[in-house]
Amino acid sequence: MFEPMVAKLIISVARTVTGARSVWAGCAPEPLQRIYFANHTSHGDFVLLWASLPPALRRVTRPVAGGDYWNKSALRRYTINRVFNGVLIERFTQNRTESALQPMLDALSAGDSLIIFPEGTRNPGDELLPFKSGLYHLARHLPNAQLIPVWISNLNRVMPKGRVLPLPLLCTTTFGEPMRLAEEESKAQFLDRSRAALSVLAEEK
Repeated sequence: MFEPMVAKLIISVARTVTGARSVWAGCAPEPLQRIYFANHTSHGDFVLLWASLPPALRRVTRPVAGGDYWNKSALRRYTINRVFNGVLIERFTQNRTESALQPMLDALSAGDSLIIFPEGTRNPGDELLPFKSGLYHLARHLPNAQLIPVWISNLNRVMPKGRVLPLPLLCTTTFGEPMRLAEEESKAQFLDRSRAALSVLAEEK
């Protein structure tokens, strides 16, 4: 009952603090099944990307997040599960009861879209970290889903580590051209190409 109100409040705060400017440079916000993959500098990354989508797309787009962080408190569990309908994965093998990929495959099989961060961890630097293999496996299991690179700029400066209050800076989410896994493309080739597509958006921002 209260989740839509909480979501609207979070979106309103995100837009007020960051400006939340969306640039659909390589695609349009269409109702297609997609895997949005973005750079990762802050816990707020998926909130800003999710808030940048039109309402109809937000309802069917689920952020993928680490269970070790979001299961730490009742408030975090409520927010990720009830407000964002997130897909939680266990990043540490000792805590897993299934493949880390399986919750994402289940969500895609149900027709949902995903928001993922293929670097696998927050990156405070300017250069993208090497991509984890999850994006490749998702593309291989669901070849009809569009893969959309998204560059999120300035969010690490809005809320740098250790700061209590955010700085009011303009943030932009730039959506690039759709990608798909090419025939006979190796995992290494695909991950390099995906990383390059995201880097191009960073240069063009």
